[in-house]
Amino acid sequence: MKPTLPQGTRDFSAEVVRKRNYIFSTIRTVFELYGFQPLETPAMENLDTLMGKYGEEGDKLIFKILNNGLDNPAKHAQAKDDFEKILQGKNTKELTERALRYDLTIPFARYVATNYGQLTLPFKRYQIQPVWRADRPQKGRYREFYQCDADIVGSNSLLNEVELTNIYYTVFKRLGIDVEIRINSRKILAALAELCGGADKMMHITVAIDKLDKIGMEKVKEELSQRGLNAAQITTIENYLLIEGNNEEKLSALKKLLGHLDTGKKGIEEIEYIFNYLPSSFSNGYLDELTTDFTLARGLNYYTGIIFEVKAKGVKIGSIGGGGRYDDLTGLFGVPNVPGVGISFGVDRIYDVMEELKRFPGEVQIGTKVLFFNLGEAESKVAFSLMQQLRDKGVAAEIFHENSKFDKQFKYADKKGIPYAVIIGSKELQQENCVLKDLSKGEQWILNQQELLKYNF
Repeated sequence: MKPTLPQGTRDFSAEVVRKRNYIFSTIRTVFELYGFQPLETPAMENLDTLMGKYGEEGDKLIFKILNNGLDNPAKHAQAKDDFEKILQGKNTKELTERALRYDLTIPFARYVATNYGQLTLPFKRYQIQPVWRADRPQKGRYREFYQCDADIVGSNSLLNEVELTNIYYTVFKRLGIDVEIRINSRKILAALAELCGGADKMMHITVAIDKLDKIGMEKVKEELSQRGLNAAQITTIENYLLIEGNNEEKLSALKKLLGHLDTGKKGIEEIEYIFNYLPSSFSNGYLDELTTDFTLARGLNYYTGIIFEVKAKGVKIGSIGGGGRYDDLTGLFGVPNVPGVGISFGVDRIYDVMEELKRFPGEVQIGTKVLFFNLGEAESKVAFSLMQQLRDKGVAAEIFHENSKFDKQFKYADKKGIPYAVIIGSKELQQENCVLKDLSKGEQWILNQQELLKYNF
């Protein structure tokens, strides 16, 4: 039988892994530059930690793990009943007590709540790990994929939002991707709900306008009507969504619509703070990439302040980053009133954007830099010794595994993208030198062995 992969999972070749590692390394370097510390949490969490944190639909997508010991015959009858409960969407500790993590945010909140007394606040962490969703696999949607998050907890300061905005700008500049960083505030959306009848309208409004890009204005208005909003309220929301112009013009229009409400005024002040606080070193072109987007809602209910979304310019793809302010996520675990703000990078989409725009540097694919040809036992012993000395100097090198024809060894170097070959035959062995070939340029030199060890590969 031909072996297959589980649906929604992928193998990554060396070429893909190197490109993905380039993205991870770039992001990780910037996180460290801004004072964030690495954190890793287990692949599995207790089921109670995850259930009820992602809404009804999210709970259905959590991968549950069966308990050990189900092969005990005495448990078979009970296990059958437990399976029936699981199929009905219920849970039973006799069958499953753990699950694969659904995202990095809830495990992080659990970590903070567990270790709150020992943390140096504000606590700045980044996390790059795989997560799992029992989702229906389709193009661009997988059951196993990486998330890449940075969060700051224990501080209400909007300086954190400024820092995270700068992190987005810096990372995508280093990756060579032109982006639009969109910001809004959930306080502005809360003020809109207040203007349209009260806080109980907030969920209906945000869920509907979050779909604006996908379904268009008329369908959004239909959905708002179906959710119980009247014609006047829908007109108010439409006027809000139609605000346009540059950032200053949009904020001016928003002040006229919502500025008389305390919540709206606070949300507008938050956005103005970020624009006014950006360092002058980023001013040249930076403000062109940062834009207010009042249609931005982000569906997750735990966001309470500034929210972010990043889109790549010049490609038709969804957001490649997003996040926002949340002020009581750890309250889910008995540690209330711990403010936080975080962002996430969509690594799979970033990879697709970089492939489409051809932004990966050529040197990303170079693993081994030097291949020593194998031309006999005595020759290979000398080659092996030189190879080890190059490795000690940090040069990635290997020797061909057997004495073979030149053509076979050249083909190996070509297929692996190795840029240099070192050839030591009987003549070179006698003269204690070697032939160094630059395979990309088709040039070669004769060097003595000490010169080879000093060569700048």
